[in-house]
Amino acid sequence: MYAAQQLYYNGRVQEATSGKIFTTVDPATAKPIAEVHAASERDIDSAIASAQAAFPSWSQTPPLVRSRILLKAVSLLRERNDEIAKVETHDTGKPFSETSTVDVVTGADVLEYFANLVASGGLNGETTQLRPDAWIYTKKEALGVCVGIGAWNYPIQIALWKSAPCLAAGNCMIYKPSEVTPLHGQILAKIYAEAGVPPGVFNIIHGDGAVGGYLTKHPGISKVSFTGQVSTGQKVAASAAGGMKYVTMELGGKSPLIILPDTELENAVDGAMMANFFSTGQVCTNGTRVFVPRSMKSAFEKRLVEKMEYIRSLEPMDPNSNFGPLVSETHYKKVLSYMQHGVEVDKASLLYGGYSKPKAIPRGYEQGFWVQPTVFTNCTDSMKITTEEIFGPVLCILPYKTIPEAIERANKSKLGLAAGVFGKDLNQCHEVISKLQAGITWVNTWGESPAEMSVGGWKQSGVGVENGRRGLNAWVREKSTLVEGGGAVGTVFAKL
Repeated sequence: MYAAQQLYYNGRVQEATSGKIFTTVDPATAKPIAEVHAASERDIDSAIASAQAAFPSWSQTPPLVRSRILLKAVSLLRERNDEIAKVETHDTGKPFSETSTVDVVTGADVLEYFANLVASGGLNGETTQLRPDAWIYTKKEALGVCVGIGAWNYPIQIALWKSAPCLAAGNCMIYKPSEVTPLHGQILAKIYAEAGVPPGVFNIIHGDGAVGGYLTKHPGISKVSFTGQVSTGQKVAASAAGGMKYVTMELGGKSPLIILPDTELENAVDGAMMANFFSTGQVCTNGTRVFVPRSMKSAFEKRLVEKMEYIRSLEPMDPNSNFGPLVSETHYKKVLSYMQHGVEVDKASLLYGGYSKPKAIPRGYEQGFWVQPTVFTNCTDSMKITTEEIFGPVLCILPYKTIPEAIERANKSKLGLAAGVFGKDLNQCHEVISKLQAGITWVNTWGESPAEMSVGGWKQSGVGVENGRRGLNAWVREKSTLVEGGGAVGTVFAKL
C-alpha cells in the first residue's frame, strides 16, 4: 500500500475537504494500493488562487532562469527513474521493462527539450520593418493559469508532456491525473518543488469527471489541455469554448497500418505486433486496422501466429515480461465485450487469443485484469471491432487487392489520429502516407514519438498539437505592436 494521496498546491501537500475518498488498485492483482482524496470546489478554488498568485512572478522570470530550474527537475527524474517506474507499474499494471525504459524517460526528454528551447530563443518574437520609420514587433506571452487533464495509460509521461511546455512558457498549471492511475501526481509535484519551481506554479488536484468539469469551466483558467477518449474530449472542449479558453485535445484513434506488397514478411509482422500489443494495446495511436495484401495474407497470418508466442505475461517486475494486464476492471470488461462481439456478432475469424481467461497468468496474480492478445482475420470495414476504438490488444486483419483501395478504406473513419505504412519502396511509402488522413504518421516503424516531433490528431481525434516547436506555441499568446517613428500622427481629419 502507498500513503493516502492528498492534494498538492501552493507548494505543499494539502488535505482535501470534500470528504470523498476513492481507491486505486494494482491491475495485476486487483488489490487496493492507495486511498485518494478528491477535491471539493473550495479546494479547487484555493489551488487556482495559489496559481494566480504565482503567475506574475513566474511569467516574468527570464526564460533562461526557468530553463535552469526545469533542467534540474530533468536530472531528478532521471536519477529516480527506476523508483518512479516501479510506482507506475503498480498503478498501471504495465511491465517494469516498459515503465523503466519509456514512461519516465520520454517524459523527462520532453521536459529537457522545452527547457532548452526556451533558453535558446524559442519564445522570441519577430520584427518587421514596415516603412523606413515604422516597425512591427511581436511578443509571445504566457496565457495564465492552465489546466492539464491526464489519461491513465501513460500517467507521468502525459503529466510531463503537458506541464513541460506550460511551465517553460511561463504559465502555471493545475493538473488532474486520471482517477484510475493517480500515484504519479505528488511525485512529480515534489520533484518540481525540489528543483526550484515556486509554490503555486504546479499543482495537483484529484477527482472524477465532476472535478474536471469544474476546472474546465472555471473563469480563472486560460487554457485546458486534455488527453482521453473522444466523447469526453468533446464535452471538455465544449465547456472550455464557452469561456473562450484555449484548448489542446489529444483524443482517440482507430488507426490504419498498411502493409505494401513489397514489405519483408518479418518487418510486416513485427510492425503489426508493435502497433497492437505494446502496452497491452492501451495506446491511443495503435494501428489496429492492419491492411494486408491478399497475396501475402496466408504467410502473414502464419508468421504472426508463430511470433505471438513471444508475448510474455509474467510478473510485472520480471525483466522478461512484455505484456501486462488491462488497467482496470471496467476497462477489462469493455475489452472482453469487444472480443466477444467480434466472434459472436461480427463473425470475424478468430486467429489467435479470444475472450476466455488466459491460462498462463503468473502465480499470485490470478485475480488481475489479464487478457489474451487477440487477432481477428477476414475482417470487413463495417464490423464494430474495426470501426470503434477498443483500446486493448485486438489486431484486425483486413485483406486488400490494390493500394488505392487500401488507402480509400483506411480513410473511411471519423478519427484521424495516426497511420503508418510498411514497404521497401520509400517513394511509394511517401506517396501512400501523403494520402492518409491522419496527423501522426510513420514509415517502416510504429509508435515512436520523440520530443522534437509535433503530434496531434485530425478529424475527431483532436485539436492542436503537443511537442516539437509547435507544441510550445500552443502555450503562449502573441501580441503584435506597430510603432510609428516618423514624429507625426497621420490623420484624415485635417483642415481642407
